[in-house]
Amino acid sequence: MKLYNTLTKTVDTFVPNTPGKVKMYTCGPTVYHFAHIGNLRSYIMEDVLEKFLRFEGYDVTRVMNITDVGHLTSDGDTGEDKMLKGAKREHKTVMEIAEFYKEAFFRDAADLNIKTPDVVEPATQCIDEFIRVIEGLLEKGYAYVAGGNVYFDTSKLKNYYALTGHDADELKVGVREDVGEDENKRNKTDFVLWFTKSKFDDQELKWDSPWGIGYPGWHIECSCISMKHLGEDLDIHCGGVDNIFPHHTNEIAQSEVYLGHKWCNYWFHVHHLNDETGKMSKSKGEFLTVSLLKRKGYDPVAYRFFCLQSHYRKPLTFSYSGLDNAVAAYAKLKKKILNLDPAGEVDPEAFATYRAKFSEAVGNDMNTAQGMTVLYDVLKAPVNGATKLAILDELDKVLSLNLTVRPVVEEAPVEEVEKDEFTLYVEAMIAERAAAKKAKDYARADAIRAELKEKGVTLTDTPKGTTFTRE
Repeated sequence: MKLYNTLTKTVDTFVPNTPGKVKMYTCGPTVYHFAHIGNLRSYIMEDVLEKFLRFEGYDVTRVMNITDVGHLTSDGDTGEDKMLKGAKREHKTVMEIAEFYKEAFFRDAADLNIKTPDVVEPATQCIDEFIRVIEGLLEKGYAYVAGGNVYFDTSKLKNYYALTGHDADELKVGVREDVGEDENKRNKTDFVLWFTKSKFDDQELKWDSPWGIGYPGWHIECSCISMKHLGEDLDIHCGGVDNIFPHHTNEIAQSEVYLGHKWCNYWFHVHHLNDETGKMSKSKGEFLTVSLLKRKGYDPVAYRFFCLQSHYRKPLTFSYSGLDNAVAAYAKLKKKILNLDPAGEVDPEAFATYRAKFSEAVGNDMNTAQGMTVLYDVLKAPVNGATKLAILDELDKVLSLNLTVRPVVEEAPVEEVEKDEFTLYVEAMIAERAAAKKAKDYARADAIRAELKEKGVTLTDTPKGTTFTRE
Protein backbone atom coordinates (compact mmCIF):
# COMPACT_ATOMS: atom_id res chain seq x y z
CA MET A 1 0.00 0.00 0.00
CA LYS A 2 1.29 3.45 -0.95
CA LEU A 3 0.23 6.88 0.30
CA TYR A 4 1.29 10.40 -0.55
CA ASN A 5 2.89 11.71 2.62
CA THR A 6 2.70 15.48 3.05
CA LEU A 7 5.69 15.30 5.38
CA THR A 8 8.04 13.71 2.82
CA LYS A 9 6.32 15.19 -0.29
CA THR A 10 6.48 11.72 -1.91
CA VAL A 11 4.28 8.67 -2.38
CA ASP A 12 5.62 6.34 0.31
CA THR A 13 5.12 2.66 0.99
CA PHE A 14 3.01 2.47 4.14
CA VAL A 15 4.73 0.73 7.04
CA PRO A 16 3.00 1.05 10.44
CA ASN A 17 4.95 1.35 13.69
CA THR A 18 3.52 -1.96 14.89
CA PRO A 19 3.07 -4.71 12.26
CA GLY A 20 -0.60 -5.33 11.54
CA LYS A 21 -1.86 -2.39 13.61
CA VAL A 22 -2.65 1.17 12.56
CA LYS A 23 -3.18 4.17 14.82
CA MET A 24 -5.06 6.83 12.87
CA TYR A 25 -6.18 10.31 13.90
CA THR A 26 -8.73 12.51 12.13
CA CYS A 27 -9.27 16.22 12.78
CA GLY A 28 -12.95 16.42 13.64
CA PRO A 29 -15.55 19.16 13.16
CA THR A 30 -15.87 22.43 15.03
CA VAL A 31 -19.55 22.04 15.93
CA TYR A 32 -20.75 25.63 15.62
CA HIS A 33 -22.65 25.14 12.35
CA PHE A 34 -23.61 22.47 9.84
CA ALA A 35 -20.77 20.83 7.89
CA HIS A 36 -20.90 21.79 4.21
CA ILE A 37 -20.29 19.18 1.55
CA GLY A 38 -16.75 20.48 1.04
CA ASN A 39 -15.90 19.62 4.65
CA LEU A 40 -17.53 16.24 4.15
CA ARG A 41 -15.38 15.39 1.11
CA SER A 42 -12.44 15.07 3.52
CA TYR A 43 -14.40 12.80 5.86
CA ILE A 44 -15.52 10.61 2.95
CA MET A 45 -11.92 10.09 1.79
CA GLU A 46 -10.69 9.48 5.34
CA ASP A 47 -13.48 6.92 5.70
CA VAL A 48 -12.30 5.17 2.53
CA LEU A 49 -8.73 5.14 3.87
CA GLU A 50 -9.79 3.58 7.16
CA LYS A 51 -11.98 0.96 5.46
CA PHE A 52 -9.25 0.12 2.96
CA LEU A 53 -6.76 -0.42 5.77
CA ARG A 54 -9.22 -2.84 7.35
CA PHE A 55 -9.79 -4.43 3.93
CA GLU A 56 -6.04 -5.05 3.77
CA GLY A 57 -6.14 -6.82 7.12
CA TYR A 58 -4.91 -4.09 9.47
CA ASP A 59 -6.28 -3.71 12.97
CA VAL A 60 -7.20 -0.01 12.90
CA THR A 61 -7.91 2.30 15.83
CA ARG A 62 -9.20 5.63 14.63
CA VAL A 63 -9.66 8.64 16.92
CA MET A 64 -11.43 11.90 16.11
CA ASN A 65 -11.87 15.04 18.18
CA ILE A 66 -14.91 17.28 18.46
CA THR A 67 -13.90 20.93 18.79
CA ASP A 68 -16.46 22.46 21.14
CA VAL A 69 -14.17 25.19 22.52
CA GLY A 70 -11.03 27.08 21.52
CA HIS A 71 -11.32 27.42 17.73
CA LEU A 72 -11.25 31.12 16.85
CA THR A 73 -12.49 32.69 13.63
CA SER A 74 -8.85 33.29 12.67
CA ASP A 75 -5.84 31.00 12.78
CA GLY A 76 -3.87 34.07 13.88
CA ASP A 77 -5.46 33.78 17.36
CA THR A 78 -7.81 36.69 16.68
CA GLY A 79 -11.56 37.05 16.46
CA GLU A 80 -14.07 35.31 18.70
CA ASP A 81 -14.46 31.64 19.50
CA LYS A 82 -16.48 29.97 16.74
CA MET A 83 -18.63 28.20 19.33
CA LEU A 84 -19.49 31.48 21.03
CA LYS A 85 -20.23 33.00 17.64
CA GLY A 86 -22.68 30.16 16.93
CA ALA A 87 -24.32 30.55 20.34
CA LYS A 88 -24.85 34.28 19.78
CA ARG A 89 -26.22 33.64 16.30
CA GLU A 90 -28.88 31.24 17.57
CA HIS A 91 -29.45 32.63 21.09
CA LYS A 92 -28.48 29.36 22.74
CA THR A 93 -25.76 28.23 25.12
CA VAL A 94 -22.46 27.03 23.72
CA MET A 95 -23.13 23.47 24.88
CA GLU A 96 -26.60 23.48 23.29
CA ILE A 97 -24.99 24.57 20.02
CA ALA A 98 -22.29 21.91 20.38
CA GLU A 99 -24.76 19.09 21.00
CA PHE A 100 -27.09 20.14 18.18
CA TYR A 101 -24.40 20.42 15.52
CA LYS A 102 -22.53 17.35 16.71
CA GLU A 103 -25.70 15.30 16.18
CA ALA A 104 -26.22 16.99 12.80
CA PHE A 105 -22.67 16.09 11.77
CA PHE A 106 -23.12 12.42 12.60
CA ARG A 107 -26.51 12.32 10.83
CA ASP A 108 -24.81 13.67 7.70
CA ALA A 109 -21.99 11.17 8.12
CA ALA A 110 -24.48 8.30 8.40
CA ASP A 111 -26.30 9.48 5.25
CA LEU A 112 -22.93 9.35 3.45
CA ASN A 113 -22.10 5.88 4.84
CA ILE A 114 -19.18 7.32 6.83
CA LYS A 115 -18.24 5.05 9.71
CA THR A 116 -18.08 6.67 13.16
CA PRO A 117 -14.46 6.54 14.42
CA ASP A 118 -13.63 4.13 17.23
CA VAL A 119 -13.08 7.03 19.64
CA VAL A 120 -14.78 10.44 19.46
CA GLU A 121 -13.58 12.88 22.12
CA PRO A 122 -14.90 16.43 22.72
CA ALA A 123 -12.21 18.95 23.62
CA THR A 124 -14.15 20.02 26.72
CA GLN A 125 -13.56 16.57 28.24
CA CYS A 126 -9.76 16.87 28.10
CA ILE A 127 -8.91 20.06 29.99
CA ASP A 128 -6.61 18.24 32.45
CA GLU A 129 -4.63 16.73 29.55
CA PHE A 130 -4.20 20.16 27.91
CA ILE A 131 -2.94 21.74 31.13
CA ARG A 132 -0.48 18.90 31.76
CA VAL A 133 1.08 19.16 28.29
CA ILE A 134 1.24 22.97 28.41
CA GLU A 135 3.02 22.75 31.79
CA GLY A 136 5.53 20.35 30.18
CA LEU A 137 6.18 22.75 27.30
CA LEU A 138 6.77 25.61 29.75
CA GLU A 139 9.17 23.47 31.80
CA LYS A 140 11.17 22.65 28.67
CA GLY A 141 11.44 26.32 27.75
CA TYR A 142 9.40 26.11 24.55
CA ALA A 143 6.46 28.16 25.84
CA TYR A 144 6.08 31.52 27.54
CA VAL A 145 3.41 33.61 29.28
CA ALA A 146 2.55 37.04 27.86
CA GLY A 147 -0.52 39.23 28.31
CA GLY A 148 -2.13 36.55 30.43
CA ASN A 149 -1.90 33.90 27.70
CA VAL A 150 0.49 30.99 27.18
CA TYR A 151 2.25 30.86 23.80
CA PHE A 152 4.41 28.28 22.04
CA ASP A 153 7.75 29.74 20.94
CA THR A 154 8.30 28.58 17.35
CA SER A 155 11.73 30.27 17.13
CA LYS A 156 13.15 27.48 19.30
CA LEU A 157 12.56 24.93 16.53
CA LYS A 158 15.06 24.17 13.78
CA ASN A 159 12.53 22.73 11.33
CA TYR A 160 9.17 24.30 12.15
CA TYR A 161 8.17 24.32 8.45
CA ALA A 162 8.89 20.64 7.71
CA LEU A 163 5.27 19.89 6.84
CA THR A 164 4.74 22.88 4.56
CA GLY A 165 8.16 22.97 2.89
CA HIS A 166 8.07 26.79 2.95
CA ASP A 167 10.52 29.39 4.14
CA ALA A 168 9.53 31.57 7.08
CA ASP A 169 9.26 34.70 4.93
CA GLU A 170 6.71 33.05 2.63
CA LEU A 171 4.11 32.48 5.33
CA LYS A 172 1.55 34.90 6.64
CA VAL A 173 0.34 35.23 10.20
CA GLY A 174 -2.58 32.93 9.41
CA VAL A 175 -4.51 31.53 6.48
CA ARG A 176 -8.17 32.21 7.25
CA GLU A 177 -10.31 35.32 7.21
CA ASP A 178 -10.01 38.15 9.77
CA VAL A 179 -6.30 37.53 10.39
CA GLY A 180 -4.64 40.00 12.71
CA GLU A 181 -1.33 40.20 14.52
CA ASP A 182 -1.18 39.47 18.27
CA GLU A 183 1.19 41.96 19.91
CA ASN A 184 1.86 39.55 22.81
CA LYS A 185 3.67 37.14 20.48
CA ARG A 186 7.46 37.15 20.28
CA ASN A 187 7.33 35.77 16.74
CA LYS A 188 4.55 36.02 14.17
CA THR A 189 4.15 32.22 13.98
CA ASP A 190 3.94 31.68 17.76
CA PHE A 191 0.56 30.29 18.73
CA VAL A 192 -1.65 30.26 21.80
CA LEU A 193 -1.73 27.20 24.03
CA TRP A 194 -4.03 28.72 26.68
CA PHE A 195 -6.18 31.86 26.65
CA THR A 196 -7.19 33.64 29.87
CA LYS A 197 -9.96 36.08 30.72
CA SER A 198 -7.49 38.87 30.01
CA LYS A 199 -8.03 38.10 26.32
CA PHE A 200 -11.73 37.16 26.10
CA ASP A 201 -13.88 38.29 29.01
CA ASP A 202 -17.14 37.15 27.38
CA GLN A 203 -16.06 33.53 26.88
CA GLU A 204 -18.79 31.21 28.16
CA LEU A 205 -16.68 28.11 28.83
CA LYS A 206 -13.76 28.68 31.23
CA TRP A 207 -11.64 26.51 33.50
CA ASP A 208 -9.14 27.12 36.30
CA SER A 209 -5.49 26.77 35.27
CA PRO A 210 -2.06 27.71 36.65
CA TRP A 211 -2.17 30.79 34.36
CA GLY A 212 -5.63 32.03 35.26
CA ILE A 213 -9.22 31.23 34.38
CA GLY A 214 -9.47 30.53 30.68
CA TYR A 215 -9.63 27.90 27.96
CA PRO A 216 -7.32 26.01 25.57
CA GLY A 217 -6.13 27.13 22.17
CA TRP A 218 -7.29 25.10 19.21
CA HIS A 219 -3.98 23.50 18.22
CA ILE A 220 -3.25 21.85 21.58
CA GLU A 221 -6.51 19.89 21.45
CA CYS A 222 -5.69 17.43 18.68
CA SER A 223 -2.21 16.65 20.01
CA CYS A 224 -3.51 15.84 23.48
CA ILE A 225 -6.56 13.86 22.36
CA SER A 226 -4.38 11.79 20.04
CA MET A 227 -1.80 11.11 22.77
CA LYS A 228 -4.55 10.29 25.30
CA HIS A 229 -6.03 7.52 23.16
CA LEU A 230 -3.23 6.45 20.79
CA GLY A 231 -0.09 6.91 22.85
CA GLU A 232 3.20 8.57 21.96
CA ASP A 233 3.42 7.51 18.31
CA LEU A 234 0.92 7.90 15.52
CA ASP A 235 0.83 6.18 12.14
CA ILE A 236 -1.51 8.41 10.10
CA HIS A 237 -2.90 11.88 10.75
CA CYS A 238 -5.68 13.07 8.43
CA GLY A 239 -7.31 16.37 7.53
CA GLY A 240 -8.05 18.84 4.77
CA VAL A 241 -5.24 20.70 3.00
CA ASP A 242 -6.25 23.91 4.80
CA ASN A 243 -5.16 22.25 8.06
CA ILE A 244 -1.53 21.86 6.91
CA PHE A 245 -0.60 25.35 8.08
CA PRO A 246 -0.81 26.38 10.79
CA HIS A 247 -2.87 23.68 12.55
CA HIS A 248 -0.96 20.51 11.68
CA THR A 249 2.36 22.35 11.63
CA ASN A 250 1.66 23.46 15.20
CA GLU A 251 0.53 19.99 16.25
CA ILE A 252 3.88 18.57 15.16
CA ALA A 253 5.80 21.34 16.95
CA GLN A 254 4.13 20.97 20.35
CA SER A 255 3.80 17.16 20.23
CA GLU A 256 7.42 16.45 19.33
CA VAL A 257 8.79 18.93 21.85
CA TYR A 258 6.63 17.44 24.60
CA LEU A 259 7.40 13.82 23.68
CA GLY A 260 11.04 14.32 22.76
CA HIS A 261 10.79 12.26 19.56
CA LYS A 262 9.04 12.04 16.19
CA TRP A 263 5.30 11.82 16.64
CA CYS A 264 3.51 10.96 13.36
CA ASN A 265 4.90 9.16 10.30
CA TYR A 266 2.27 9.79 7.59
CA TRP A 267 0.18 12.89 6.91
CA PHE A 268 -2.89 12.39 4.68
CA HIS A 269 -4.50 15.57 3.32
CA VAL A 270 -7.60 15.88 1.15
CA HIS A 271 -7.85 18.76 -1.31
CA HIS A 272 -10.63 21.36 -1.46
CA LEU A 273 -14.06 20.95 -2.97
CA ASN A 274 -14.65 24.12 -4.98
CA ASP A 275 -17.82 25.56 -6.34
CA GLU A 276 -17.74 27.35 -9.66
CA THR A 277 -16.60 30.59 -7.97
CA GLY A 278 -13.76 29.07 -5.93
CA LYS A 279 -13.21 27.29 -2.58
CA MET A 280 -16.44 26.30 -0.89
CA SER A 281 -17.13 27.87 2.49
CA LYS A 282 -19.96 28.57 4.91
CA SER A 283 -19.71 32.33 4.35
CA LYS A 284 -20.56 32.69 0.68
CA GLY A 285 -23.26 31.68 -1.75
CA GLU A 286 -25.71 28.85 -1.15
CA PHE A 287 -24.73 26.92 1.98
CA LEU A 288 -24.35 23.44 0.49
CA THR A 289 -25.18 20.79 3.08
CA VAL A 290 -26.26 17.17 2.92
CA SER A 291 -29.70 18.27 4.13
CA LEU A 292 -29.98 20.69 1.22
CA LEU A 293 -29.05 17.97 -1.26
CA LYS A 294 -31.72 15.71 0.26
CA ARG A 295 -34.32 18.46 0.02
CA LYS A 296 -33.45 18.80 -3.64
CA GLY A 297 -34.09 15.09 -4.07
CA TYR A 298 -30.52 13.78 -4.19
CA ASP A 299 -29.45 10.57 -2.49
CA PRO A 300 -26.40 11.47 -0.32
CA VAL A 301 -24.70 8.26 -1.47
CA ALA A 302 -24.74 9.70 -4.99
CA TYR A 303 -22.62 12.58 -3.65
CA ARG A 304 -20.22 10.02 -2.19
CA PHE A 305 -20.09 8.39 -5.65
CA PHE A 306 -19.37 11.86 -7.13
CA CYS A 307 -16.42 12.31 -4.76
CA LEU A 308 -14.96 8.85 -5.36
CA GLN A 309 -14.72 9.52 -9.09
CA SER A 310 -11.93 12.02 -8.40
CA HIS A 311 -8.54 11.63 -6.72
CA TYR A 312 -8.42 13.02 -3.19
CA ARG A 313 -5.26 15.08 -3.92
CA LYS A 314 -6.90 17.01 -6.75
CA PRO A 315 -9.31 19.92 -6.33
CA LEU A 316 -12.86 18.86 -7.20
CA THR A 317 -15.37 21.35 -8.59
CA PHE A 318 -18.97 20.90 -7.54
CA SER A 319 -21.90 21.80 -9.78
CA TYR A 320 -25.42 20.48 -9.92
CA SER A 321 -24.89 19.37 -13.50
CA GLY A 322 -21.83 17.40 -12.39
CA LEU A 323 -23.83 15.86 -9.55
CA ASP A 324 -26.66 15.03 -11.97
CA ASN A 325 -24.16 13.17 -14.15
CA ALA A 326 -22.96 11.25 -11.11
CA VAL A 327 -26.56 10.43 -10.15
CA ALA A 328 -27.23 9.07 -13.64
CA ALA A 329 -24.02 7.00 -13.67
CA TYR A 330 -24.71 5.67 -10.18
CA ALA A 331 -28.29 4.72 -11.10
CA LYS A 332 -27.09 2.94 -14.25
CA LEU A 333 -24.46 1.03 -12.24
CA LYS A 334 -27.01 0.03 -9.61
CA LYS A 335 -29.46 -1.13 -12.28
CA LYS A 336 -26.85 -3.42 -13.84
CA ILE A 337 -25.98 -4.87 -10.44
CA LEU A 338 -29.58 -5.40 -9.34
CA ASN A 339 -30.35 -7.18 -12.61
CA LEU A 340 -27.68 -9.82 -11.94
CA ASP A 341 -28.93 -13.38 -11.44
CA PRO A 342 -27.77 -14.49 -7.97
CA ALA A 343 -28.01 -18.18 -8.83
CA GLY A 344 -24.94 -20.42 -8.89
CA GLU A 345 -21.78 -21.02 -6.91
CA VAL A 346 -19.17 -18.34 -6.24
CA ASP A 347 -15.97 -18.85 -8.21
CA PRO A 348 -13.20 -18.44 -5.57
CA GLU A 349 -10.45 -17.90 -8.15
CA ALA A 350 -12.32 -15.05 -9.84
CA PHE A 351 -13.20 -13.60 -6.44
CA ALA A 352 -9.53 -13.54 -5.43
CA THR A 353 -8.42 -12.12 -8.79
CA TYR A 354 -10.75 -9.12 -8.74
CA ARG A 355 -10.19 -8.50 -5.05
CA ALA A 356 -6.47 -8.30 -5.79
CA LYS A 357 -7.06 -5.94 -8.75
CA PHE A 358 -9.11 -3.65 -6.53
CA SER A 359 -6.49 -3.80 -3.80
CA GLU A 360 -3.77 -2.83 -6.26
CA ALA A 361 -5.81 0.04 -7.71
CA VAL A 362 -6.98 1.65 -4.47
CA GLY A 363 -3.72 0.81 -2.69
CA ASN A 364 -1.90 3.11 -5.11
CA ASP A 365 -2.45 6.30 -3.08
CA MET A 366 -6.19 5.82 -2.55
CA ASN A 367 -7.03 5.89 -6.25
CA THR A 368 -10.78 5.40 -5.86
CA ALA A 369 -11.47 6.25 -9.51
CA GLN A 370 -9.35 3.27 -10.58
CA GLY A 371 -11.01 1.21 -7.87
CA MET A 372 -14.42 1.95 -9.37
CA THR A 373 -13.11 0.97 -12.80
CA VAL A 374 -12.62 -2.50 -11.30
CA LEU A 375 -16.37 -2.55 -10.49
CA TYR A 376 -17.20 -2.20 -14.18
CA ASP A 377 -14.62 -4.85 -15.04
CA VAL A 378 -16.38 -7.21 -12.65
CA LEU A 379 -19.72 -6.60 -14.38
CA LYS A 380 -18.13 -7.49 -17.74
CA ALA A 381 -16.28 -10.53 -16.40
CA PRO A 382 -17.12 -14.01 -17.83
CA VAL A 383 -18.41 -15.32 -14.49
CA ASN A 384 -21.87 -16.00 -13.10
CA GLY A 385 -24.06 -13.52 -11.23
CA ALA A 386 -23.40 -15.07 -7.84
CA THR A 387 -19.66 -14.50 -8.25
CA LYS A 388 -20.13 -10.93 -9.43
CA LEU A 389 -22.39 -10.12 -6.50
CA ALA A 390 -19.96 -11.66 -4.02
CA ILE A 391 -17.07 -9.63 -5.45
CA LEU A 392 -19.09 -6.41 -5.47
CA ASP A 393 -20.16 -6.99 -1.86
CA GLU A 394 -16.50 -7.38 -0.93
CA LEU A 395 -15.35 -4.23 -2.74
CA ASP A 396 -18.21 -2.24 -1.26
CA LYS A 397 -16.72 -2.79 2.20
CA VAL A 398 -14.37 0.01 1.14
CA LEU A 399 -16.47 2.11 -1.25
CA SER A 400 -19.70 1.96 0.81
CA LEU A 401 -21.95 2.77 -2.15
CA ASN A 402 -24.77 0.35 -1.28
CA LEU A 403 -23.95 -1.47 -4.51
CA THR A 404 -25.97 -4.62 -3.88
CA VAL A 405 -28.61 -3.11 -1.58
CA ARG A 406 -32.07 -3.37 -3.12
CA PRO A 407 -34.41 -0.40 -2.62
CA VAL A 408 -37.36 -0.99 -0.34
CA VAL A 409 -40.56 -0.63 -2.35
CA GLU A 410 -43.77 -0.33 -0.38
CA GLU A 411 -46.48 -2.38 -2.01
CA ALA A 412 -50.11 -1.56 -1.37
CA PRO A 413 -52.39 -4.36 -0.11
CA VAL A 414 -54.42 -6.04 -2.85
CA GLU A 415 -57.66 -4.33 -1.79
CA GLU A 416 -56.02 -0.90 -2.24
CA VAL A 417 -54.66 -1.43 -5.75
CA GLU A 418 -57.42 0.65 -7.33
CA LYS A 419 -56.19 4.22 -7.02
CA ASP A 420 -58.34 6.90 -5.43
CA GLU A 421 -58.39 10.55 -6.50
CA PHE A 422 -55.86 11.60 -3.85
CA THR A 423 -53.35 8.98 -4.99
CA LEU A 424 -53.74 10.11 -8.59
CA TYR A 425 -53.19 13.72 -7.43
CA VAL A 426 -49.99 12.77 -5.55
CA GLU A 427 -48.65 10.84 -8.52
CA ALA A 428 -49.32 13.82 -10.79
CA MET A 429 -47.45 16.09 -8.38
CA ILE A 430 -44.52 13.63 -8.28
CA ALA A 431 -44.41 13.67 -12.10
CA GLU A 432 -44.47 17.48 -12.11
CA ARG A 433 -41.68 17.54 -9.51
CA ALA A 434 -39.57 15.18 -11.64
CA ALA A 435 -40.04 17.45 -14.65
CA ALA A 436 -39.07 20.49 -12.56
CA LYS A 437 -35.90 18.79 -11.37
CA LYS A 438 -35.02 17.80 -14.93
CA ALA A 439 -35.44 21.44 -15.93
CA LYS A 440 -33.27 22.40 -12.90
CA ASP A 441 -36.22 24.34 -11.42
CA TYR A 442 -35.30 23.24 -7.90
CA ALA A 443 -37.43 25.93 -6.27
CA ARG A 444 -40.58 24.43 -7.83
CA ALA A 445 -39.46 20.91 -6.94
CA ASP A 446 -38.92 21.94 -3.32
CA ALA A 447 -42.30 23.72 -3.26
CA ILE A 448 -44.06 20.55 -4.45
CA ARG A 449 -42.37 18.47 -1.76
CA ALA A 450 -43.42 21.04 0.87
CA GLU A 451 -47.01 21.20 -0.44
CA LEU A 452 -47.34 17.42 -0.25
CA LYS A 453 -45.77 17.39 3.20
CA GLU A 454 -48.47 19.75 4.43
CA LYS A 455 -51.04 17.23 3.19
CA GLY A 456 -49.40 14.42 5.17
CA VAL A 457 -47.42 12.97 2.24
CA THR A 458 -43.72 12.14 2.61
CA LEU A 459 -41.67 11.62 -0.55
CA THR A 460 -38.68 9.28 -0.74
CA ASP A 461 -36.33 9.41 -3.73
CA THR A 462 -34.78 6.08 -4.78
CA PRO A 463 -32.66 5.01 -7.77
CA LYS A 464 -35.87 3.59 -9.33
CA GLY A 465 -37.97 6.70 -8.80
CA THR A 466 -39.91 8.49 -6.10
CA THR A 467 -42.21 6.68 -3.66
CA PHE A 468 -44.55 8.20 -1.09
CA THR A 469 -46.13 7.38 2.22
CA ARG A 470 -49.18 8.94 3.90
CA GLU A 471 -49.60 9.78 7.57
